[in-house]
Amino acid sequence: MKTENITKPLLLIVDDEKPTRDGLRAALEGHYEVWVAEDAKAAMTLLEQENFQVLLTDFRLPQEDGMKLILRAKSLAKPPVCILMTAYGSEELAVQAMKDGADDYIAKGRLQIDELEMRISRALRQQHLEVENAVLRQHLSAKFGLENAVAESPAMKEVAEMVRQVAPTRASVLLLGESGTGKELMARAIHQLSPRASHPLVPVHCAALSPTLLESELFGHEKGAFTGAHEKRIGRFEQAQGGTLFLDEIGEIDATVQVKLLRFLGERTFERVGSNKTLTADVRLIAATNKNLQEEVKAGKFRDDLYFRLRVVEITLPPLRQRMEDIPLLASAFLREFASENNKKVNDFTPDALEALMNYAWPGNVRELRTAVEHAVVLSRGERISLRDLPPTLRAGGTATGPARWINQPDLTVAEAEKQLIVRSLKEAGGSRTLAAGKLGMSRRTLHRKLHSYHLEGF
Repeated sequence: MKTENITKPLLLIVDDEKPTRDGLRAALEGHYEVWVAEDAKAAMTLLEQENFQVLLTDFRLPQEDGMKLILRAKSLAKPPVCILMTAYGSEELAVQAMKDGADDYIAKGRLQIDELEMRISRALRQQHLEVENAVLRQHLSAKFGLENAVAESPAMKEVAEMVRQVAPTRASVLLLGESGTGKELMARAIHQLSPRASHPLVPVHCAALSPTLLESELFGHEKGAFTGAHEKRIGRFEQAQGGTLFLDEIGEIDATVQVKLLRFLGERTFERVGSNKTLTADVRLIAATNKNLQEEVKAGKFRDDLYFRLRVVEITLPPLRQRMEDIPLLASAFLREFASENNKKVNDFTPDALEALMNYAWPGNVRELRTAVEHAVVLSRGERISLRDLPPTLRAGGTATGPARWINQPDLTVAEAEKQLIVRSLKEAGGSRTLAAGKLGMSRRTLHRKLHSYHLEGF
């Protein structure tokens, strides 16, 4: 029978008393590969040579104490879990050790091997979770960060600059724009670029819930607060502690919830439904709406004081029809995403397909463009998206926009149209072939090949 070779975690014991070192080694070597050192200097030499997962050190050591050793160990590229032992323990020393970087603390006088193993195992699990969370945050940042707000248009560049400026602050942000313009993406970008990025971003879609359910969803409720409240529930404000609460479609909330939100923005306090206990939460608020809140205020449907509290910084996302120069970049990004997702070898758009994308009004904005590109990738039959791969609405030009057309000469051949697109893109990109290729939704290599075929190498 084949046996699996499982590598044990590497553990370093540092103690100047040989009986203690040997006793701990004998007790722990069943689950760990145990190394020992008698002082901080020898320990640090080993730590720099080997990738230890655990450092178990006495506080009292010759020349340099165990806490200083832990501080040096934590400065390594891959720091170990650090547990401090001492026979001179006190609550004050334990608290200070944890503040200074120790992952745990145990008094030698009360040391039980079972408890020590449990402490080591728990600290290793916590370290593993922290590493996983860091990787997840990087993944989320790559997926939802500002770099995904593809933009060449002046309007979107201005939006991106505002996001970068407001993100590090505590200010509430109101995101305005039509449905599908990317308000949630911007909320995620603000969160990811803020000091709160390591804490939760909690989204709530206000229009999806009735007023009663929304109040409970946001603030939580106590058991028996209303019919169906069979147990206590923690609300989204408490879930977002230390992070960001994103309230989408804020224009749909009723008067009761508006009052509670206003109070939170003023005092940072709230009560769960059915409770008189006042709670606090350190939460940043980002709200979004496709409504004209100023008109809602005039109509008496939205509180003016809440409106002014929400819009400390107001960012308006332009509709896609007002940022047509971003369409090739966005379409190219979506093409790469869905080609990878669906394992399709498609990497380009034909000129007539690109022209159809440019001539459409996009009432559903970026969301509709994303769906259209996904549709085209799924149905594509070659290495380039052609006109026949696009949704019927785009092929028919159902909502074409005359002013948005790049090519408005119907008698042009496909080759002539493509040549004009390339020339115009190069001019708008200031001669940059990388930027022009991005605008055209093609690779730089493909652009070079086309420049050669159209005798435009010297352009």
